[in-house]
Amino acid sequence: MPPAPTPERTARPSLESMPGAARPAKASQIAPIDARHALGVMAPEAATAEDVLAELSTTVAGLSATEAASRRMRYGRNLLPGGKRAAILTVLFHQFQSAVVYLLAAAAALAAYFGEIEEAGAIGIVLLINTTIGFATEIRAVRSIEALRKLEIHSARVRRDGFTQVVPAADLVPGDIVVLEAGDLVPADLRVIEAARLAVDESTLTGESVAVGKSPSAVKAGARLGDRTSIAFKGTAITGGNGTGVVIATGPLTELGRIAQLTAAAEPDPSPLERQLSRLSNQLLWATLALAVILIAIGLAAGKEPFLLVEAAIALAVAAVPEGLPIVATLALARGMWRMVRRNALVERLPAVETLGATTVILTDKTGTLTENRMTVRRLWLASGELDLSAAGSESDDPVLRRLFRTAVFCNTASLGAGSGADSGDAMELALLRAGRAILDPIDDLLAEHPRVYLHPFDVGTRMMATVHDRRDGGSFDYEIKGAPEAVISCACRIATNAGDLPLGEEARARWLWRADELGRRGLRVLACATKSSEVADAPPFNDLVLLGLVGLEDPARVDVPDAIRACQEAGIRVTMVTGDHAVTARSIAMAVGLGGSSPRIVEGAELEAIAARGDGALFTADIFARVNPAEKLELVRAYQANGEIVAMTGDGVNDAPALRQADIGVAMGLHGTDVARQAAAMVLLDDAFPTIVGAIREGRIIFGNIRRFVAYLLSCNLSEVLVVGAALLTTLPLPILPLQILFLNMLTDIFPAFALALGEGEDDVMRRPPRDPARPMLGRGDWARIALQAAIMAAATFCAMVVALTAGFDPQAVTTATFLTLAGAQLWHVFNMHGARSRLLVNPVTTNRWVWAALGLCVGLMAVASYWPPLTTVLGLRQPDLGTWAIVLPLSLAPTMLMQAVMVLKGWRKNATA
Repeated sequence: MPPAPTPERTARPSLESMPGAARPAKASQIAPIDARHALGVMAPEAATAEDVLAELSTTVAGLSATEAASRRMRYGRNLLPGGKRAAILTVLFHQFQSAVVYLLAAAAALAAYFGEIEEAGAIGIVLLINTTIGFATEIRAVRSIEALRKLEIHSARVRRDGFTQVVPAADLVPGDIVVLEAGDLVPADLRVIEAARLAVDESTLTGESVAVGKSPSAVKAGARLGDRTSIAFKGTAITGGNGTGVVIATGPLTELGRIAQLTAAAEPDPSPLERQLSRLSNQLLWATLALAVILIAIGLAAGKEPFLLVEAAIALAVAAVPEGLPIVATLALARGMWRMVRRNALVERLPAVETLGATTVILTDKTGTLTENRMTVRRLWLASGELDLSAAGSESDDPVLRRLFRTAVFCNTASLGAGSGADSGDAMELALLRAGRAILDPIDDLLAEHPRVYLHPFDVGTRMMATVHDRRDGGSFDYEIKGAPEAVISCACRIATNAGDLPLGEEARARWLWRADELGRRGLRVLACATKSSEVADAPPFNDLVLLGLVGLEDPARVDVPDAIRACQEAGIRVTMVTGDHAVTARSIAMAVGLGGSSPRIVEGAELEAIAARGDGALFTADIFARVNPAEKLELVRAYQANGEIVAMTGDGVNDAPALRQADIGVAMGLHGTDVARQAAAMVLLDDAFPTIVGAIREGRIIFGNIRRFVAYLLSCNLSEVLVVGAALLTTLPLPILPLQILFLNMLTDIFPAFALALGEGEDDVMRRPPRDPARPMLGRGDWARIALQAAIMAAATFCAMVVALTAGFDPQAVTTATFLTLAGAQLWHVFNMHGARSRLLVNPVTTNRWVWAALGLCVGLMAVASYWPPLTTVLGLRQPDLGTWAIVLPLSLAPTMLMQAVMVLKGWRKNATA
């Protein structure tokens, strides 16, 4: 009995038999490198192996060491672009590039110049806090290229000077001959020149989980990445067989290098929240400067003391800037991040928390996101008819069914993990083992009773594989075969039936080919199984076969995805599938999850450029983009963004990294995704489930609503301070509140009540509203009018307190204390005005928020410390309040809230009356 051959023992063609073996190497023939490879205009996938060897002036014996060194000087090292790490000082300096920071810094400098050291120091502390938060956030920036560089291979087997030797992979050059074995990573882009059952896992590049057979045979020029069976790409893994290839591209010119360059070039735009907060800050800056100039000019014209005017200008600057805004926004986003983690969504960049709420379109990957990322046997076709495996049951006694699964289990190189052990092997073969385990007796016993004695691995030429098993009956052997339906059917001469094995004529063979096509049209991957017996173990394996039937496998859709897609549609969010897989498979999954209805609109990657060029918007009505490559995914994201969409993009492979980085919110898979995808994304799904995205979008919408609410609160409080200072300058009254008091008040009321508002749970109908327009400002005209009214009422109450205190004969320090406490109280109670217009007066999202009550208790306590603790009272320029002071403060601080609540009640009655 001959020994069983393995891929490692398969004989390779001799050097002398290979094309180009006798060609001398001429350096002058090397074509200049272009944007793709070192072959000039030649498409290596379409050229013959001998033409590629000739173009590169090499032979199958390899380059000489001298020639390799010369080419390395010309082409550079075989390394991916590294990207430049931002210097820490650069990131730190970036934190000071803000108009608001400039304004506060100028106020601190003025205070220091006039000897107000306490005020200057306090403003400096505020700047330090904001800078620290910004620096800590930015220094955590994504470094996708570094993750890509982890895919670099450290060594490679090459032929040089006629001998096989191991060299650093970084030293490979175009023209090198690389030897490939199962288990290797491909060290550069190679044109395959020898292949013995060579199979490569290209899922990191194409997204397809099924290994691709490689062959020296040329393919069509410009074929899609997944169809270039004559090319082995850098960073992919050899899963079976062996072979050799000639290096056609190294480093940044490889497909992996191109992805690295696309990732480096892809820069997400600032999030909607970042843009709106930046716009708001600039508006505050210019409004403050304009107001300060006007009021100082009026003061000078009225003959007021310059020092008083400068102090008022400092007070205006401090009052106008909501110092707590960046702190509270960061804390609100951070809390949203932790809430999302509990929902299996890990947010890597804080602004992404809010960006989710603005999402208008989700470009979703198929495998692992909409599907289970687990191949499953779904349909069978036997001589007796088509069979749904789920209806067959594990107790099926159909003899042909059992023969088919016996072949599927025997003709298999995968293994199911025992206990906590991991499964290993090809995804389709694992699916066959799982199905076989449900139909047959314990498969381990079967394999032990019929040991394998010979293996014919899958060959890209025959498109079949076979195993030979000893019957242990004294000299006969079973041959179990599976492979592409057209290949197996063409080699079969009989068909297995319950009545015995019957002849398979041409008409019947055509019917079986039609059945295979029918399963394929449903989006299934189809295999044919066959068997035969022989007296010898080394007979030709692929002739005189008995066809057992067809097996249809699929990566099934997740059961929870249809409901999630319906939730997106109710929320006004469009969901579009973007996949590297075939259109038929993508269409099947789309229909299963309810994407695109009964007839989803499909656009293939090769059609994208022509459709985009038409400019008729057809690109944005597609339900599926199939067979797209990394560059096309990136351009799709950019096209949607140029169309005004806020794009969420999901992905898991290296090929998804550029698009994930470019998208407004890149979403990577945490269970089955690559490190490259996770590093490029803004959010990682810890469970790889599409519904998790929907939950994160809901959280993002709630967060934006809360941010909008506390921004309105902060601005109305700060505007009340501006009005108090401005009105004092326009009258003969003294300055009611000092800059340091304003700063203390802002750091108190701007943080705790505002943060409490940011912790709201949101409304129940938040996912039944359309996405907000990202171009729409955070606060509209109605919001600004309401803010101005609220600020004016609080400022009026403060002036009333000052007038009453002056009338009562209070000294200047006591007057300042009364106005300070009145304004502080008015701002604290003002938090109860932040409920929605349709909310009830006493029971609403604010009054039921326990954090609001906790914040008010803390602030009241801190105000008491400021009022009665001598060191802090002295620094703030206050006097310990007596009963007379509280008699002024309490009613006047409560009056603005009572008045505004009355206004809201009246507006509600009017609205109901006119409804």
